[in-house]
Amino acid sequence: MPHWTHDDIPWDGFDPARLDPDILKLVKAAALTEFNAARYTAYLDNVFKDDPGFQRLVHGWQAEEEQHGTSLGRYARMADPGFDFESAFRKFAEGYVIPVDVDASIRGSRVGEMVARCVVETGTSSFYSAIGEATEEPVLKEICRHIAADEFRHYKLFLDCLRKYLPAEQVSRLTRLRVAVGRLRETEDDELAFAWHCANEAGQEYDRARASAAYGAVAFGVYRFHHVERATSMVMKAAGLKPQSWLGRGATRLAWYMLQGKAQRPHLAA
Repeated sequence: MPHWTHDDIPWDGFDPARLDPDILKLVKAAALTEFNAARYTAYLDNVFKDDPGFQRLVHGWQAEEEQHGTSLGRYARMADPGFDFESAFRKFAEGYVIPVDVDASIRGSRVGEMVARCVVETGTSSFYSAIGEATEEPVLKEICRHIAADEFRHYKLFLDCLRKYLPAEQVSRLTRLRVAVGRLRETEDDELAFAWHCANEAGQEYDRARASAAYGAVAFGVYRFHHVERATSMVMKAAGLKPQSWLGRGATRLAWYMLQGKAQRPHLAA
């Protein structure tokens, strides 16, 4: 069961004067990706079809992710009564479809799959931590605090599963690192750009480059060095590497440099 409910959020404390409109655009897009967890559950159910214990955990994960989506969607509607969450999500779910009818992980192993999931949870936990610190609006700050805590727990869930399967699959650190880097590169794919488009570009044709640039200019700008440092440490741990090593420190500096470059990239013309 989820660790919190909508009743734990102080909705009456909403202060529109303290909300950055660009951050609201991030919230709208995030509501769509969070609420789309059922497809990932179907995929993981197939990858771990003979592990009912893990499947139960994944269904619990799905319930929490969907709660994130409904909470962010409710907040977005409160901040912008014209935002139609249901319509935006329907457009997103119909336009961004991941294949779920599989017999094995597309990452090559169950360990690889869990590395990829750890990378995702690393990204979301750091994302909501960063937004929570960047916003001055108290209700959004509280929502982000709850969601970030959930995402850190989800990271540990998938890391525990990774460690469970590692003795049998013996996936090398190099292979795990390659999976992690590959999953990080996938953040440039259609999911985030299309979610931004569906949430914020009503009446426009989808232009991936434009939407990706618009999303990145806002999203990457909320991060601070300590968010990147913690995220890099989590990814390194999932790959079986020491975060405090020279490699970990170098990866942190490189990640920070790249993120700053993306945050400073100008929006493309609409």
